[in-house]
Amino acid sequence: MFQVSPKMISRLYDLEAELIARRAHAQAEGWAGEIEGLDLTLQLLRAKREDTQRIAHRPPTELGIPEPRRQMRLQ
Repeated sequence: MFQVSPKMISRLYDLEAELIARRAHAQAEGWAGEIEGLDLTLQLLRAKREDTQRIAHRPPTELGIPEPRRQMRLQ
C-alpha cells in the first residue's frame, strides 16, 4: 500500500481544494459521471490523509539489532 509522507499532509489539503473546485465546475456543467468520479477521489484522498495523520503520531517501532544465527551441528 502506498504511504504518504507526513511532510506532505499540507499538499493533500491543496489537492482537496482543487478537487472541490473541479467538482463545483462539473456540477455547474451537469457532468454527473465526473461528479461521481470526483466524489470517489475526494473520499479516498480524505481517507489517505487521515491514515497519514494517524501514522505521523505513532511512535517508531523498536526492532532491535539482529544477531547471527548459531550453526547447528549434525551428528
